[in-house]
Amino acid sequence: MADKNNNNSNNNKMSYEEAGRKGGEKTAQNHDKEFYQEIGEKGGKANRDNNKNNN
Repeated sequence: MADKNNNNSNNNKMSYEEAGRKGGEKTAQNHDKEFYQEIGEKGGKANRDNNKNNN
């Protein structure tokens, strides 16, 4: 059975899951609550606009 923590068995390449986790942690270190609120609002508006165009 493969070790779950050993995602680097493929020529020391990290998994997509590990890369996403590390990127998310780094982003959280560099940005504050307002940053996440702003990108969430932008995503919500984009989603709303896309749904209007599809109906």
